[in-house]
Amino acid sequence: MSTVPGSVLVCPQEFKGSLSAYQACHAISQAVRKLLPMASVIEQPMADGGPGTVSIISQSLQGKVIQKQVTGPFGLPRLATYSIIEKDDSTSIAVIEQASVTALADETPNSLDPTVATSYGVGELILDALERGIEEIILGVGGTCTNDGGAGAAQALGLTLLDPAGVELPTHPLHLVRLDQIIPLSDARVQSARLRIAVDVLNQLLGPTGATTIFGPQKGLKDWQAPALEDSLTVFADRIHKTFDIDVVNINGTGAGGGLPCGLIAAIPNTTIQSGAELIADTVALSQQITEADLVITGEGSLDAQTSFGKAVSHVLSIASDANTPCLGVAGIVEERPSSMADAEGLVTAHSNSREREAAMADASSRTTKATETLLKRYLAL
Repeated sequence: MSTVPGSVLVCPQEFKGSLSAYQACHAISQAVRKLLPMASVIEQPMADGGPGTVSIISQSLQGKVIQKQVTGPFGLPRLATYSIIEKDDSTSIAVIEQASVTALADETPNSLDPTVATSYGVGELILDALERGIEEIILGVGGTCTNDGGAGAAQALGLTLLDPAGVELPTHPLHLVRLDQIIPLSDARVQSARLRIAVDVLNQLLGPTGATTIFGPQKGLKDWQAPALEDSLTVFADRIHKTFDIDVVNINGTGAGGGLPCGLIAAIPNTTIQSGAELIADTVALSQQITEADLVITGEGSLDAQTSFGKAVSHVLSIASDANTPCLGVAGIVEERPSSMADAEGLVTAHSNSREREAAMADASSRTTKATETLLKRYLAL
């Protein structure tokens, strides 16, 4: 029998397609409070850089929500939001989410077309933060309908992209194949800014595991369109290399968010790419929270072989292991439990059929609470 914990940290990421990270937190916490009424329960939802990043960091650190009308991926105005957080040293950081402007989930299947979709509005959000005097920006990348290599965002920030005739290119990504020259921007605000890009995948920009090949089809890219878009991004990357001596092709993570990091690396000199889970954990002081807890419960839609590849759950496990704090997992399905996880429980079994899985997703909240109860009773021998 394990020692009854006096404090429990609940820190799942979203259960994709059924529960947000906040909803998963609430469902798990209900079971903890029922079985351990005397325990202190701390809820800290997690993300890995994709949708939900801004809300999680902002609510955890009491950020101020900013609204800004920007250019949507297909040229129409879009009201986007981001957050400004005051740090202890009286400076501020802005937390921006690519999906606030170019979310794949906001578009209908018929409207999708990554050959014309632009990240221009993401650049407008960054510029708005800089105009407010913010010098450090966290940008969550992922869940986007764009595949323009971040060229649109770079143009919004002031990077000039010229064709052989010296005419500035339109913001549609296919025009990048005509890119002849990049004129570096001279805006002091952009030059001095610090941009930390949180990615949820480590794919590079080009090739068989690149942005176009792997993520293009889910954004509506047709097979016959892919070579032209790949060629355009290849030219863009080549010009970035020649202009700034930065080989974006061989930087892990530049294929995230439709290649968004590439254009931003060209526009903002002080740009770094980090694991989204790691960056978010650092921002909300997750390590300290885990160290102070007696038990950690995390979770996601599926615990499987992919869990260890940069997901929030993997990072939670790593911190918990270092802190010698036991960690349990709740998931929609448990196909493979990580070795450092003390125990885990799924909403359905690994051998469940599609009908059973669909039923679980439709009733995910109550089933998550029930699965947590089962897990805790087994772990604590209650």
